[in-house]
Amino acid sequence: MSIALVTTIAELRARTSEKLREVEASGGSKSLGLVPTMGALHHGHATLARRAVAENSVVVASVFVNPLQFGDAQDLARYPRTTDADLALLDEAGVDFMFAPSVEEMYPDGEPSIRVTAGTMGEIHEGASRPGHFDGALTVVSKLLHVALPNEGLAAPGGRPAYRAYFGQKDAQQLTLVRRMVADLNFPVEIVPVSIVRDPDGLATSSRNRFLSEQERTAALVLSRALGLLASRAQAHEPLDIASAEALVRSAPGVELDYLEVVDPQTLAPRAENCQDTPFTGEAIALIAAKVGSVRLIDNMRLG
Repeated sequence: MSIALVTTIAELRARTSEKLREVEASGGSKSLGLVPTMGALHHGHATLARRAVAENSVVVASVFVNPLQFGDAQDLARYPRTTDADLALLDEAGVDFMFAPSVEEMYPDGEPSIRVTAGTMGEIHEGASRPGHFDGALTVVSKLLHVALPNEGLAAPGGRPAYRAYFGQKDAQQLTLVRRMVADLNFPVEIVPVSIVRDPDGLATSSRNRFLSEQERTAALVLSRALGLLASRAQAHEPLDIASAEALVRSAPGVELDYLEVVDPQTLAPRAENCQDTPFTGEAIALIAAKVGSVRLIDNMRLG
């Protein structure tokens, strides 16, 4: 195993700096890729890691179950911790360092008094169902983006950051908010979106899928079917008829729909116009969230 497990910020910065100096000494171009995760990794995360390895000379994947993102203590407690399996997956993908800090390492003074707020964009859709979730997510992402920077910094030839962070498009609202945070606060990092990875039957990969029974997993396929229905209508420039897609989801046994929204890709504002009864034009994202049994799942699909 060539990957190194690192648990402190000081060691991470020291070791990435050393690795980058080795790259420079051998005539290579220095760049750093960061893959932030909460662990319980699957082949969707492996896709993120391989993309980062292909595009950077040094890659760090963080594994940290962030308590600030959980409104339910039971949900936090049952979130799977699979350190050995995560380490093996990242090693196979070619990642250099797995950064797995303790809660005390990330929040040495307890929960932070000062946090990044997602604003109104974080209060809709997933944020309406999980109040405070995106404030917690942005706070930890901002910390990870800072602590992963090596001591010596990174040159940016041509003004393009030699520092990149990779996020999956399955968490579409989170990705949009991270990009907005980086732009608004001038973080010296390029945010790289990576396409959703799906199982052969269409279910989007998720760490939560392991909690589904066989029957629930079959029922969960209705999420991607409903999104695909909207995408096919958008492709044909037909009215989306969102109500019929919602009815499809509600007809599945054991599935409780939270929301199905068609939104603007940049602002996340619902696109009520030009969607329901008139031919679809332009671009949008269809967002869906539902509980399948006791498991909450999200998915999305680009339209247009």
